[in-house]
Amino acid sequence: MSPRPAHIGGADAFQRAFGVSRETLDRLKTYDSLLKTWQRTINLVAPSTLEDVWHRHFADSAQLLAFGGVSRESGSFAPADGAKSEGEKAAGSRNWLDLGSGGGFPGLVLAIMLAERDPQARMTLVESDSRKAAFLGEVARKTGVAVEIRSERSEKFATQAKSQIRDVITARALAPLPKLLGLVLPYFSPQTVAVFPKGRDAAAELAQAAEAFSFDARAEPSLTDDEARIVILRNLAVKTEG
Repeated sequence: MSPRPAHIGGADAFQRAFGVSRETLDRLKTYDSLLKTWQRTINLVAPSTLEDVWHRHFADSAQLLAFGGVSRESGSFAPADGAKSEGEKAAGSRNWLDLGSGGGFPGLVLAIMLAERDPQARMTLVESDSRKAAFLGEVARKTGVAVEIRSERSEKFATQAKSQIRDVITARALAPLPKLLGLVLPYFSPQTVAVFPKGRDAAAELAQAAEAFSFDARAEPSLTDDEARIVILRNLAVKTEG
């Protein structure tokens, strides 16, 4: 396992850790400023994390990029052993989906980083709260990052999207895995990879989800939280009786 890097306490530490360009860093700084302004009227993140945004939200989101098949060109914030091979399998991922985007974590952070690393990638953010969706739109406009924002429930979007296949699916704190896998199933193909940040109960959630679904999965350590895990999941299908 790669050694845990130092706490990401601000923009400069984030740039050193992830090796992002000055343009990407400026976009994230704009995001940070807007987040703190909008947080005064909309609960976008837990208030206790607002002064630790770069570690708790930006770095926590950015670490998922390697598991979706996008390489990290420089920087020290390396994924755990095995992540590179997973990334190689998913190389060329172009169609991303983030469900329950909330304040934009991880989807909007990933979209900002993809604008530098993989400009042909497309990110769709699905958020049912219209005020949060408006915030996402404002960040996208101010940063110049092209994303599709759908202000509707994830269940409704799945029906209207007519099962469009996605290369990479992300969601953070949206639902326990048994429910979450039901939401993402319509978007799965043999090439799809789902990347879900989870807490200390990741193993229990995987075991419960395995009662109704078949899949290939592993849980990697999070690089921002000792107790958290990142679930990387492929080959999702509903189990049939008999």
